[in-house]
Amino acid sequence: MSDHDQLLVIVDPVARRSDGESVRIAKDVLSAGAETKICLPDSPEEFSRALARRGSRRPVLLGDDRALLRTVALLHRERGLADGVLSLVPIGPSDALEIAHALGVPRSTPAAARAVLDGTVQRLDLLVDDSDGVVLGDLRIPGVPAAALSSGPSVWGTCRSLVRTLVRPAPTALAVRTHRLRVEADGVLLSDVDTPLESLTVRSVAGTAEVTVHPSAAPPRHTTARTLTVSGPDFRYRADGRLTGPVRRRTWTVREGAWGLTLPRAAP
Repeated sequence: MSDHDQLLVIVDPVARRSDGESVRIAKDVLSAGAETKICLPDSPEEFSRALARRGSRRPVLLGDDRALLRTVALLHRERGLADGVLSLVPIGPSDALEIAHALGVPRSTPAAARAVLDGTVQRLDLLVDDSDGVVLGDLRIPGVPAAALSSGPSVWGTCRSLVRTLVRPAPTALAVRTHRLRVEADGVLLSDVDTPLESLTVRSVAGTAEVTVHPSAAPPRHTTARTLTVSGPDFRYRADGRLTGPVRRRTWTVREGAWGLTLPRAAP
């Protein structure tokens, strides 16, 4: 039996609690097709130790997007992404598996487990920032929608809003919050702090980052780059659904084909 057929199956604790039946199905399919070692960590620390002690076994994760992001981040920090391969059986509610499905992992548990055994390795890009953070999917600045930047609703707030509405007509649209940020793509200035900016979106595609800048009073600007630097007053950003910040400066670099994920074979 080759190293490819020796699997370390790490079951995320959230998956065990939320959908034990899918976990059982995945374990049965994997154990029937390969030599497996099952690991059931109860904490992030145990999860990290199990991954670090994988040896020559191929790690197979049973969990959701959050568990996938944690695993890729751990492998990146130990510099174990370049030569290794990761497999995933997604387990969790659909809104917690958006990244996994966008990457091409099957939605059904049996199909995903069979892809672990019979699929092919695809090398995928990775956005890495200057704090050693990783992004698998989308990056957005600001990380918080304008409506969420204010405090939560209260009884008094609702009453005051009602009174203002009765006194004068309600505005037709909410004011758009703008930001003063300097944006550089491969050293080329896309936007500076004197230009109000509504948002910035980034996604790695085919070895480069697709960058879209949304000025408040001009059409969006699109470009591709290997490196993106954003600086200015404290800002937050949302990467793969996770809110980070505030920071004053951050640089992201595309690592082409930085990690390998087992996906189903393409139909002939």
